[in-house]
Amino acid sequence: MSAQPTEDYYVAQKSKLLRNFIKDAQAMLKASEPTYGKDFTDKVVDEALQEYERLIPQIPYIGGRKNSLTGNLIGTVEVLALYKVLKRYGKSDEEIGELVWNGWEGMSKRYPQFLLRLFGWFQFTRLYQRMTRKMVAETQKREYPENSVAVYVEGDGVKFDYGIDFLECAIVKFYEAQGAAEFAPYVCLFDFAMSKACGLGLRRTMTIAEGYEKCDFRYKRGRETIDGWPPKFLERNEKSEV
Repeated sequence: MSAQPTEDYYVAQKSKLLRNFIKDAQAMLKASEPTYGKDFTDKVVDEALQEYERLIPQIPYIGGRKNSLTGNLIGTVEVLALYKVLKRYGKSDEEIGELVWNGWEGMSKRYPQFLLRLFGWFQFTRLYQRMTRKMVAETQKREYPENSVAVYVEGDGVKFDYGIDFLECAIVKFYEAQGAAEFAPYVCLFDFAMSKACGLGLRRTMTIAEGYEKCDFRYKRGRETIDGWPPKFLERNEKSEV
């Protein structure tokens, strides 16, 4: 079992994380300015920055730069800071979820299409598959309790090219620890936003955040990503209430 680094990994780079947060939060809320007004969105960014600074020392160490999932975790903590502030202003989970989804879609449009597609192409290369297999193998060592645990799923080239099953999720663990588990399913929609932007052809039928035993990611080159907003779990919830 590796010990926590002597110098806290996230606190040591707090200045950089805060700068990145301001940039990301402003970009994410840009699409909401016509609805809420710039004064309100600017106020949310300022208050969420303070919330994010409070959260930084609490982010669990899961391997730092050696773990590609660290960046995902940091990004979802940014969203958590915004979520906490928007809840204080009386916004519902669904309203915040749609705001965040629109923000992700808007942010993806800032990047040249050819770069997004190049990144998508890379994710189906042999090199990327080797990297993915190595990443999931490391998670299975359970070196860091707050980390995700995943397995690689071989594709058949017809239904899907490759897949990843997450048996434990670092993001869900952190959201639960922060008393925000109810918003975790909305955060999982980022994967569809990424798939749409990069052409990854993602299909997923369940997530840990929704109470299932795993998250079943299945990627297929050239397939349209059909999921996104509104999320299927909202439709299921509405049917169960009838």
